[in-house]
Amino acid sequence: MIVRKFSEAKAYEAPNHRDYKSFRLFGAEMGGSQSLIFGISHFLPGGGAGPDASPPEKVYYVLAGELTVIVDGKETVIRQGDTCYIGPNESREIINRGHDVCTIAVAVAPVK
Repeated sequence: MIVRKFSEAKAYEAPNHRDYKSFRLFGAEMGGSQSLIFGISHFLPGGGAGPDASPPEKVYYVLAGELTVIVDGKETVIRQGDTCYIGPNESREIINRGHDVCTIAVAVAPVK
């Protein structure tokens, strides 16, 4: 078992993201997992990512606030307690259109 305190998380820059801060807890350079990368991201109002697509599948879990997810022109708002799956190479855009910071847990399958 590995327990990691949030204070041990490593900040990282994700491509094509704006007005956000992300922290990696497991996977990649943080170790502890070979099959997924897990982190926390905070999006300021107006912040977001994309539009783009990438090979790894992703799961977002909203811890606080709300996030608009746009896939194939369809907009869906996910709120605290909601989960969203983005498939491999599925084009998506995410935007915090709310007035509060949106915090999400992110699990990403590393590309092999």
